[in-house]
Amino acid sequence: MKGRQIVLDHINGHEAAALLVDGRLEDLLIDSDVPRVGAIYRAVADRPFKGQGGMFLSTPDGQVFLRQVRGIAPGQSMLVQVSGHAEPGKAMPVTQKLLFKSRFAIVTPDAPGLNISRAIRDDDLRDRLLEIAHESMDSDGDMGLILRSSCADADADEIAADIAEMVQLAQVVLADSTGPAEKLTEGDGPHVMAWREWVEPAEVVTEAGSFAQLGVLDMIAALAQPKVALPGGGSMFVEPTRALVAVDVNTGTDTSPAAALKANIAAARDLPRQLRLRGLAGQITLDAAPMPKKDRRSFEMALRAAFRGDPVETVLAGWTPLGHYELQRKRERRPLSELI
Repeated sequence: MKGRQIVLDHINGHEAAALLVDGRLEDLLIDSDVPRVGAIYRAVADRPFKGQGGMFLSTPDGQVFLRQVRGIAPGQSMLVQVSGHAEPGKAMPVTQKLLFKSRFAIVTPDAPGLNISRAIRDDDLRDRLLEIAHESMDSDGDMGLILRSSCADADADEIAADIAEMVQLAQVVLADSTGPAEKLTEGDGPHVMAWREWVEPAEVVTEAGSFAQLGVLDMIAALAQPKVALPGGGSMFVEPTRALVAVDVNTGTDTSPAAALKANIAAARDLPRQLRLRGLAGQITLDAAPMPKKDRRSFEMALRAAFRGDPVETVLAGWTPLGHYELQRKRERRPLSELI
């Protein structure tokens, strides 16, 4: 099917959302039993982690880890927000920099200032959005506001209502900063995140069983295999290990330099989608098909362009002495293998 579809369904009793573009799976969100990224806790300081400059905190869902803390004594309560998923055997990471995100706005307590997404370049529109922001935020000068790119096509009243809702939530949470450990917000589930993040026009499908009917379950099942077919007969293998995610690019039967460059560029273009769908992050090492060094620039340009539109923060570290390309990706999602 042509066009964009947002499919809201459930997998194994958990909320799930899929984004299809021209029938291809572009993004996938599946809920789980672990705390969601974005959940806010009133946590209690437990003990410092010597040598790391951080501290373990107690929450109703177990210990969490706060990096780079100073002046916090054991027993002190504070507000923290889940910033990513825990690596195996490690505590869940949290931050004191709270963000209240919605479809049009991000409210930033203790970070005053009004900002508009750089993706909105029309000066007249930016001026109108600043007027909405000033009117909505005058009552609380201690909070900052970021208007997201989705505001470009939104109604002024919708934007103002969205800001007001996030400001009210922030005020309620900030007023509840002292006391025993408690979860104050759950964080957004897949259905809300789909509405919040997938803002381009799309058909929304909500009927039960839509994942099976539209072939989403088959696409998810295919992600259990490491091999990814590439245009032109090449392939890419995406295989997580304990230390890193290994990505191997092969040309197939054609081993010419032209085929190698074609396979490498195809792998670069599809790599963000494959990592996103599989929920893979951390250190990623890419073993490209053998190509002359003069072709590396074309590969790098394709890789940068591909990750520019990806929502997960990824650092393109560059080439190693052995000719591998390394990336570092933030752990914002749980691996798909742990969810299904």
